[in-house]
Amino acid sequence: MRKRESWDLLGARSDFDALIAYCPHYAEGYNQRAFVNFLSQNFEAALPDLKRALDLSPRHVAAQSGLALTLIGLGRDAEAQDVLAIALELNPWLPERSLYRAPGLSDKPGEDL
Repeated sequence: MRKRESWDLLGARSDFDALIAYCPHYAEGYNQRAFVNFLSQNFEAALPDLKRALDLSPRHVAAQSGLALTLIGLGRDAEAQDVLAIALELNPWLPERSLYRAPGLSDKPGEDL
């Protein structure tokens, strides 16, 4: 975590690789490695780790919101909205709530009036 916080992303990734090898059923290891990939803007690499974290811990709110942000980074906004809705059901006070667009609402100001 210290390596990630100091932006030693390669070192952090290596440490999270080792953690996952040691504890392959620990969801947070996958979530943290996904976060390092997200910070590196390697969104494709983050996806399988986020999905694995959620397989292990379906109510992992950080992995849910991380998946939504990663999908946004990949331009997969509709999927991101679906995932964000699930995350907000678990925690309606997520900072990412400002990114959520309720179904049927336009992204353009004034079009919903």
